[in-house]
Amino acid sequence: MRVSINQIRDMKKKGEKFTMVTAYDYSTAKIVDESGIPMILVGDSLGMVMLGYETTLPVTMDVMLHHTKAVVRGTQKALIVGDMPFMTYHVNVEDCIRNAGRFIQEAGCQAVKLEGGVSVAEKVRRVVECGIPVMGHIGLTPQSINQFGGFKVQGKTPAAAAKILDDAVALEQAGVFSIVLEVVPTPLATLITEKVSVPTIGIGAGPGCDAQVQIINDILGSYTDFVPKHAKQYLKLSDMIRKALMEYDKEVKEGAFPTEKQSFTMDESLLKELKKK
Repeated sequence: MRVSINQIRDMKKKGEKFTMVTAYDYSTAKIVDESGIPMILVGDSLGMVMLGYETTLPVTMDVMLHHTKAVVRGTQKALIVGDMPFMTYHVNVEDCIRNAGRFIQEAGCQAVKLEGGVSVAEKVRRVVECGIPVMGHIGLTPQSINQFGGFKVQGKTPAAAAKILDDAVALEQAGVFSIVLEVVPTPLATLITEKVSVPTIGIGAGPGCDAQVQIINDILGSYTDFVPKHAKQYLKLSDMIRKALMEYDKEVKEGAFPTEKQSFTMDESLLKELKKK
């Protein structure tokens, strides 16, 4: 049985902190699911950490569906959230509903995530009315990176902070079951967490949020282009992988791999017959 949005809401009511991580493939998602983390975000961040783009903007709906299907196949318990990519919900409500529906119907996830606050609140409301759970996302919204002029902390001025607070309230009223707060000052994130009834999920928003989300590649240390300030590397997986590959290469060159343990035998009489030919 998968985690439900009601269980996520109840965690806030009970004061229970929880986590969400990203995953983009079957094998990783299976490990995350087995670890007990209740929510997995199939983020458009895959454009950067998996596909090598400089931003999330080139990621398409087909790419997101492809990866989301793999994550769903690898999980049994976690609530899977599909991240709606750039320009799949911006033009009109009809596009938004249609693409959100594809995540549920074709990819098999249980919820979708949209970036934006007041500007997308009506679309969120309509999607929720269709029976599709929606996670909001405000603060630093990577799909608006060109407008922000880079990956910068949001909400540092009174006007900007007030706007983010208004965005959070608008999303709550529109019916989201949770809100991601990305790269905003800790006091602002804490205030929003106190003011809204739905769980807040911080990434670079301090410890005052109800939950935390991180890119799994940052947690594992497998993405080496840069490490965000808000991330903590719990492993240096890139070093471990590099060491394993170098050892494999060395053993093959020295004749130490494969051994009989990794090889297969055949009937000796058959081999003798083959040698006669």
